[in-house]
Amino acid sequence: MASTASAEPFGAAPALRRLYVIRFVFAAAWASLLLLSGSELTAEAKVLLFLYPAFDVAAAVVDARSARAAGPVKGLYANMAASVLAAIGVAVASTSGVADVLRVWGAWAVVSGLIQLLVGVARRPMGGQWAMILSGGISVLAGATFIRSAAQDNPSLTTLAGYATLGGIFFLVSAIRLSRSTPRH
Repeated sequence: MASTASAEPFGAAPALRRLYVIRFVFAAAWASLLLLSGSELTAEAKVLLFLYPAFDVAAAVVDARSARAAGPVKGLYANMAASVLAAIGVAVASTSGVADVLRVWGAWAVVSGLIQLLVGVARRPMGGQWAMILSGGISVLAGATFIRSAAQDNPSLTTLAGYATLGGIFFLVSAIRLSRSTPRH
């Protein structure tokens, strides 16, 4: 991953900034809709739970396309694979109950958080990546918390809204930082 950092062209920053803003807007809207649907596994909640990792796949595809000229994008491909598996896993788990959804979501949060942290470290020379690094680390911790909370009586989906909101805020902070960053040569 370290070679990605030195090869990342600074021209990729505007595309990444736009993508980060879109991810913020999506996360905020998604979290609001999940909170409105409550903690039950309604049909609407199941669709929302599937859409979040599916959107992550689409965002990683856009990111990889804009970063392809920059060199290796293995971390983004790993994220796509993890998110595809999460979308399928959440769809299957949602037929069993909230606890199973939280287990799948937690495992995905751990894996995708590690990937996000590594991609953020590799992109540090672009600027604006400290929030992505921090977000990746927090995602790992949150994932472990989701898995642990699945064993509690009456596990709740509402904690996922907080997770999405915080992740969206980190994307917004990175977008703002990218717009203020100047290329370091």
